[in-house]
Amino acid sequence: MSVPLTEAVEPVDFEEYLITHPPVIESGPLRDLIEFPPDDIEVIYTPRECRTVAQAVPEEGDTDPHVRDCVRSYTEDWAIVNRKFVCAFDFLKDELKRRSMSIDDTPRGSWACSIFDLKNSLPDALLPHLLDRSPNEEIDRHNEEQRKSHRHRELFALHPALDEEEPIERHCVPDVPKEHFGQRLLVKCLSLKFEIEIEPIFASLALYDVKEKKKISENFFFDLNSEQTKAMLRPHIQTAAISTLARSAIFSITYPSQDVFLVIQKVLQQGDIGECAEPYMVFKESDAAKNKEKLEKLRSQSEQFCQRLGRYRMPFAWTAIHLMNIVNSAGSLERDTELEMSLSGQKLETIISLSEELEHHGKFFTFLCCMCMCVFQEGDRLSDEDLFKFLADMRRPSSVLRRLRPITAQLKLDISPAPENPHYCLTPDLQQVKPYPDSRVRPTREILEFPARDVYVPNTTYRNLLYVNPQSLNFANRQGSARNITVKVQFMNGEDPNNAMPVIFGKSSCADFSKEAYTAVVYHNRSPDFHDEIKIKLPASLSDHHHILFTFYHVSCQQKQNTPLETPVGYTWIPMLQNGRLRTGHFCLPVSLEKPPQSYSVLSPDVPLPGMKWVDNHRGVFNVEVVAVSTIHTQDQYLDKFFALVHALDEHMFPVRIGDMRIMENNLETELKSSIAALNSSQLEPVVRFLHLLLDKLVLLVVRPPVIAGQIVNLGQASFEVMASIVNRLHKYLDTSQDMHGRNSLLSSYIYYVFRLPNTDPNSPSPGPGGLGGSVHYATMARSAVRPASLNLNRSRSLSNSNPDISGTPTSPDDEVRSIIGSKVNDTYNVVLHILFLCLYCFVFFSLSVAHYPSPYPIYFSSPFPQLFHEELALQWVVSSGSVREGALQQAWFFFELMVKSIIHHLYFTDRLESPRKNRFPERFMDDITALVSTISLLTLCYPSNQDLELVERLNTSLAFFLNDLLSVMDRGFVFTLIKTYWKQVSTKLYALQNPTLESLRLDFLRIVCSHEHYVTLNLPCSLLTPPASPSPSVSSSSGFSTHVQDQKIANMFELSVPFREQHYLAGLVLSELSVILDPDNEGMFGLHKKVVSVVHNLLSSHDSDPRYADPEVKARVAMLYLPLIGIVMETLPQLHDFTGTVKYHRYGDGNSMISQTVAMAIAGTSTAPPMSRPSSFLLNPQHGTFSAESSRSLLICLLWVLKNADELVLQKWFTDLSVSQLNRLLDLLYLCVSCFEYKGKKAFERMNSLTFKKSKDMKAKLEEAILGSIGARQEMVRRKRSPSGSAFGSQENLRWRKDMTHWRQNSEKMDKTRAELEHEALIDGNLATEANLIILDTLEIIVQTVSVTESKESILGGVLKVLLHSMACNQSALYLQHCFATQRALVSKFPELLFEEETEQCADLCLRLLRNCSSSISTIRAHASASLYLLMRQNFEIGNVSTNFARVKMQVTMSLSSLVGTSQNFNEEFLRRSLKTILTYAEEDLELRETTFPDQVQDLVFNLHMILSDTVKMKEHQEDPEMLIDLMYRIAKGYQTSPDLRLTWLQNMAGKHSERTNHAEAAQCLVHSAALVAEYLSMLEDRKYLPVGCVTFQNISSNVLEESAVSDDVVSPDEEGICSGKYFTEIGLVGLLEQAAASFSMAGMYEAVNEVYKVLIPIHEANRDAKKLATIHGKLQEAFGKIVHQDGKRMFGTYFRVGFYGSKFGDLDEQEFVYKEPAITKLAEISHRLEGFYGERFGEDQVEVIKDSNPVDKCKLDPNKAFIQITYVEPYFDTYEMKDRITYFDKNYNLRRFVYCTPFTLDGRAHGDLHEQFKRKTILTTSHAFPYIKTRINIIHKEEIISMPIEVAIEDMQKKTQELAFATHQDPADAKMLQMVLQGSVGTTVNQGPLEVAQVFLSEIPSDPKLYRHHNKLRLCFKDFTKRCEDALRKNKSLIGPDQKEYQRELERNYHRLKEALQPLINRKIPQLYKPVLQVNSHRACHGIIPVAGVCYTKLSQG
Repeated sequence: MSVPLTEAVEPVDFEEYLITHPPVIESGPLRDLIEFPPDDIEVIYTPRECRTVAQAVPEEGDTDPHVRDCVRSYTEDWAIVNRKFVCAFDFLKDELKRRSMSIDDTPRGSWACSIFDLKNSLPDALLPHLLDRSPNEEIDRHNEEQRKSHRHRELFALHPALDEEEPIERHCVPDVPKEHFGQRLLVKCLSLKFEIEIEPIFASLALYDVKEKKKISENFFFDLNSEQTKAMLRPHIQTAAISTLARSAIFSITYPSQDVFLVIQKVLQQGDIGECAEPYMVFKESDAAKNKEKLEKLRSQSEQFCQRLGRYRMPFAWTAIHLMNIVNSAGSLERDTELEMSLSGQKLETIISLSEELEHHGKFFTFLCCMCMCVFQEGDRLSDEDLFKFLADMRRPSSVLRRLRPITAQLKLDISPAPENPHYCLTPDLQQVKPYPDSRVRPTREILEFPARDVYVPNTTYRNLLYVNPQSLNFANRQGSARNITVKVQFMNGEDPNNAMPVIFGKSSCADFSKEAYTAVVYHNRSPDFHDEIKIKLPASLSDHHHILFTFYHVSCQQKQNTPLETPVGYTWIPMLQNGRLRTGHFCLPVSLEKPPQSYSVLSPDVPLPGMKWVDNHRGVFNVEVVAVSTIHTQDQYLDKFFALVHALDEHMFPVRIGDMRIMENNLETELKSSIAALNSSQLEPVVRFLHLLLDKLVLLVVRPPVIAGQIVNLGQASFEVMASIVNRLHKYLDTSQDMHGRNSLLSSYIYYVFRLPNTDPNSPSPGPGGLGGSVHYATMARSAVRPASLNLNRSRSLSNSNPDISGTPTSPDDEVRSIIGSKVNDTYNVVLHILFLCLYCFVFFSLSVAHYPSPYPIYFSSPFPQLFHEELALQWVVSSGSVREGALQQAWFFFELMVKSIIHHLYFTDRLESPRKNRFPERFMDDITALVSTISLLTLCYPSNQDLELVERLNTSLAFFLNDLLSVMDRGFVFTLIKTYWKQVSTKLYALQNPTLESLRLDFLRIVCSHEHYVTLNLPCSLLTPPASPSPSVSSSSGFSTHVQDQKIANMFELSVPFREQHYLAGLVLSELSVILDPDNEGMFGLHKKVVSVVHNLLSSHDSDPRYADPEVKARVAMLYLPLIGIVMETLPQLHDFTGTVKYHRYGDGNSMISQTVAMAIAGTSTAPPMSRPSSFLLNPQHGTFSAESSRSLLICLLWVLKNADELVLQKWFTDLSVSQLNRLLDLLYLCVSCFEYKGKKAFERMNSLTFKKSKDMKAKLEEAILGSIGARQEMVRRKRSPSGSAFGSQENLRWRKDMTHWRQNSEKMDKTRAELEHEALIDGNLATEANLIILDTLEIIVQTVSVTESKESILGGVLKVLLHSMACNQSALYLQHCFATQRALVSKFPELLFEEETEQCADLCLRLLRNCSSSISTIRAHASASLYLLMRQNFEIGNVSTNFARVKMQVTMSLSSLVGTSQNFNEEFLRRSLKTILTYAEEDLELRETTFPDQVQDLVFNLHMILSDTVKMKEHQEDPEMLIDLMYRIAKGYQTSPDLRLTWLQNMAGKHSERTNHAEAAQCLVHSAALVAEYLSMLEDRKYLPVGCVTFQNISSNVLEESAVSDDVVSPDEEGICSGKYFTEIGLVGLLEQAAASFSMAGMYEAVNEVYKVLIPIHEANRDAKKLATIHGKLQEAFGKIVHQDGKRMFGTYFRVGFYGSKFGDLDEQEFVYKEPAITKLAEISHRLEGFYGERFGEDQVEVIKDSNPVDKCKLDPNKAFIQITYVEPYFDTYEMKDRITYFDKNYNLRRFVYCTPFTLDGRAHGDLHEQFKRKTILTTSHAFPYIKTRINIIHKEEIISMPIEVAIEDMQKKTQELAFATHQDPADAKMLQMVLQGSVGTTVNQGPLEVAQVFLSEIPSDPKLYRHHNKLRLCFKDFTKRCEDALRKNKSLIGPDQKEYQRELERNYHRLKEALQPLINRKIPQLYKPVLQVNSHRACHGIIPVAGVCYTKLSQG
């Protein structure tokens, strides 16, 4: 029966399976795979860390139950459930991301070159036993041993994980609950100085938030008085406690925005503040000497006041410092710069000195403030409101501040971030903070923060403080003297004066605690404002007698007779408790004039006590504020009531007083329930503060329902409801503290650290394995709840929790009913209702559940165990409805995690973790779980109808984590069934909707479930699907698996068959998902590729790094779970990213020694079709590459992992079953793997590093949106991420999305890597490449072994060879290449005919690969490559007829060498020589073949190769000399005249080189020559009329082409095997070459040649009826001809120079002359500079000279140690007859073979002389080929000289002048300027060999030599013509000029007439002899010999 992959199969009953298949293996790593370890889970009690030296606990003990509970809650140990392997597992994953193993630094191939000693030309070491004839099996065994040793154990350690967000399966351990601190600032008070020092000054600091108008810290009191000044107060000061001497304080700021407020007081003295402050304003420190007497007087007055009034203080001055200004400006200031601040309307100098010792995140600076303090002024009422107004005004100087009277003072503070663990620190409660090494050192005080807004952090320490702030008093209407008023504050615990408690904290320089505190006195003020803060340490337990007593005194400042120092003038008080709750807040109290009467303390002063006198008629006259900071008092009425009732139950004390109510036992149940419900109304802040205690109490009420009035009260439902509500409130309002799964951190830390099962004994402090006793007041009920349909029923409950006789499971329904009736509930009515309800409940239940109950009454049984929290929780959840159910589902994770922790605690403390899983839980609990899972699955499916996707996602992950947890504790088969339930529901919906979101949710679910630490065990890796043979026989015999394994088809293990999916349940689900999503037909799932691949990738990488599976045998079992992956990846092959393409591109880019396969084949003349020509080949698949490169790479690494770790025998058996096409597909896959994991090199990493940084951040967001459409939460994240408003720490911004703060930030930080990191990455990448390729090699070996016995082996072996060759072509390490060559040698030796008969193309390829590696810089690679090459020749020789030769390998090696030379940039011939030497050595050592011709042939071949190499060396030397390089390539190509393939290769290499240098005309010529060569051989092969006949056809394009004709004797026949086999020797190849040629001509601007090329092409296309191509061609022709027309006169083709080289330094070039073709408009100076510079660099600048003239060079006269270059500009030369054909500019610049240059000389050796002695030599050069040619310089093969006599020179000059005149005259449009210049030169010249002088020299007399008559006559006619042209020009000029040039015209005309008159007689004289016949005189031209001219002999040199 087959089940489609889209449906889930029935899972195996796991527990049953383990019982029925007991493992035979006793111990060892395989045994551990079978079952979970026994110590898998433990509950650990960890002592909580305490900040302080001693635990903060109440001193008076914990008498009160609430205090006791609170203190227990703050001190008990954390109860942590530890799943041992989870931690290890998570740690491993982190490690895997962080590390990359220790990489072995073996020398890497092309990336770790060792510098080699080049001089040493010995052969490389020979491989031992290479020439021995060993059996193939032995070779294979040896190769395998070598290959398998020293391998990387972990593949994934080399592969960086997929770049994803925080993995969804990660459950972060929540933070330990701890006390809250904001940003902590350490403030050190260094000094406070006034202008004069006459009395003690006391100061306090506090922080205020002006914006919130709130004081946000308690006061810090400090005393900086000198010892001398303090001595004034000696009578009043007891010994000061060390804690009050603190001068530094740590302030905590949660919401930054603060001012520091400094208040200064001094000792009370007579007079108002203004008077007392006067001296401080008047006197200056600088005038101290001048005012000495006055100051002494003031000082002695102060001493008197201190003696008398030292106990009292008066307000003196205050100032404010805007803290944030200072902190901010500190960042921008240099050391010791001055910062001016304006305070109280004054310019303040604030000097801030920065210290560089702290990090940038907190500046440390000393803050010296010369500040103006504002004096407190009588008229001002400085209440808090006024204070905030002032503080606000201080920021903007205003009139208010101008009224303030300033005092100058200097305060020096040090402000810095507080260190992590400061020494000598005291908490606000005076507890010593660790570390506190010495109690005698002056401490630092932590100052308590009063946060501006609520801070939601649960209490974790005991603190109980009260702050009393007297604010104002109004005694205006009080009779009698009451002016200097102070208030004495006492905390009383009775009414007797002795009952004042010493709980008031001291301020500065006093005792720690005192019994009373006095407020400061305002002189002569009946209505003073107070600024004092009195801090009280509250007793833990308060009674009705505790109260605060205020006593008001008048202090007499003047000393009078009989007047006491203080007179009481009033009393008032505040009772501490009201109805049992602490009283805090603002009070406006009446003040009594007399002492209060007895028992006053229980009443409020608002109550008018009889017979008492009150100030102002009992009106409120005293304002005071009382603030509590307590972790005992909740200060919330609802919480108080709830806790009070719970404690009343605990203590069983009735009646209970709460508020005004007395609650009796009979109405306790109602009150309790209403108080639980009312918890919803309580404020969130106190709920959070008491969260741990509150949840503990609610859990307690569920677990131990109270017995009230004999009845058990079921509070399960009420507690569950309120829990759900609290959890949702926290989630809603505190969304910033959530993790990625939406778990609120406060709740998750409660579950993780705090929650424990309450012990059944209420008096027991915490649970322990034995503490499960009984209780009188609490019932231990089995299962009760308020059921649906409002049936409020009490279910049967057993009160017995210790009686073993009560049956554990009812034997029959009757028993069950009997047990119900026999229990407490006796009346029949109730039973009937019960049964009625059972029907209803079952109905509800069956609609939810997929499981069935085994008995009709499953719910009614009472358990002998105490009520179990998880069971009750599950039940309440299942039966809940409406908003409660909704609320619970919203935060399902919380209840799930509570349930799991409860289960584990229960199992752990009842010692049931060892018991069989099937018996651990009652059936009904399992049913509840089933119902829950079913409900949540259905809810997940409501999407997309349910729009709140975030909720759906949360539910989905919560459920997954829950099931993951259950796998550790419950029946695993049952959990599998739950997974199947979920699966089935999703599948049904998914295929109805085709919604990728559902699939995405299911993947998340699966990923979480599979992240279980015992995932492998859960898949039963040792089950019956094991293959027949195991890696070692001992295991198979000992493992005891059933023997009928043999019958199983091996295919079952490799396919997702039903048995596979049943046995390996989770692995089956994962692989099914992978298969379904990657299915190309499943288009909707495209966006999930990456996600599903990453699921598999993560699983495998975790197995890989798990030490439990390190043993290879175990890993093979694990890999067995993933065998179907191979088939899945083979199926997806067409969709994978095509890495072969990217690699090719990267190679060219890097210009490294690698050449891609296609290029190599093209050069070697073989086919360039991609190497995979089989039909299954993915390379030909048009659909290729729907996957991203990243996903493809991950998928392939997974495949390699399976291939690496799977059992080889199993793979072999499977390969045997595969069809040829499947095997070929597998080979295609391996081929792709080679490209995918090719080593990229360091440069690639650097490039990536710079790129990724830019891209990474926004890419994620875009991808998320694009791929997942509207997958809510993610899109929400993307939206929030992009919204500009979202601040980094916006209070409403959910932390889950603050990726910037967490994961993404790390990612972007990762981007900018250091050099060392990049190198390390490159090293890891190199190791990955090696390991991946070795795995591929292992697999190829298995395939070869498998198919070597089958018939179809040829096609498969060809594929194997292709993969091998491809891997050789990629960048590989030395290590891999050794093994690769070994495998290749074995393959060739086993199947020699494969290479030489079938896969001939591959033979060529192999030769190229081997040769390339023969030139490696690493000796081991060379040794192996040479060995392989030698064996290849030998094999080829042996397989042929022994007497013949090894022609194929010879030819291929030669071709390979030439292509290597042509394309490789950094190819090293020295190393190749070494390898050639090694091959020779093998031939000499090979005894077997010594008698044959083989060694000689090897020698010939090696020498031939050596010759090619020598040319190569020269090419290397001349790499920078383009002309020489091309010459050498030309020479090599010429050497291959008999080998068409190679010649073609070299012609193409040349074409490439020309194109690089933009010599397009030459590149085109190379291509034309190539085409001609191809045409020549094609015409031999096939006779097709439309094809060119051969070279002749191309003559019109270039006359040089004929050299390609194949006419010599040594021409090879194209029919011979291996000749003309390249892709170009076809019609298509020819067309391609011609098209390229046309394109190059077009780029060169030679459009006429384009036409000629197309003349050859058009017939071919016409014959093929290819209209499309013809249309293109004619389009291009039209374009070409169009350009000829448009660019007429604008085209320039080239400039030519003759260059001669002289000097032995030039070597071959010495005495050679060339014509160089240079780009158009090249000046002589440019080429001269280029050549001089180039050769100067080679030989040294002082060694090169340029000969400046063009005269013939006499080598004897040159310095033999120097190099001389002669450069002359030459012009094309045409005979007269040629000119009629060369009409256009193109004609005159194409097919040029002759050039001319002229040299002037005189007979006496000077270059220039008088007219009658000026001779001229015209040199005509002929080149060997016509320009343009396939190179840019051509040898001069012939040189002839024409010497002109002086008269001939004159004739030429005059003809030239006449032509210029004619041209200027007839120019259209006319150019006046040019015309005047020519005229000026013609008629305006009277001296310097002007026309007149020429005429006078040569025409004045008739020559005596008759041979010169004709010249005389010719010159005469020239002058005639000249004068005529001058006249025309003058006439033309006249018509062009304006009036301004008339005079100039007349001047020209005068000159002309003068010239004409002078010439007239000379022109008219004729020579009579010319008119009678004489001997004919030939032109004096000669090629050789002697030329007599005018009686002088010149010897002419001709150069051949």
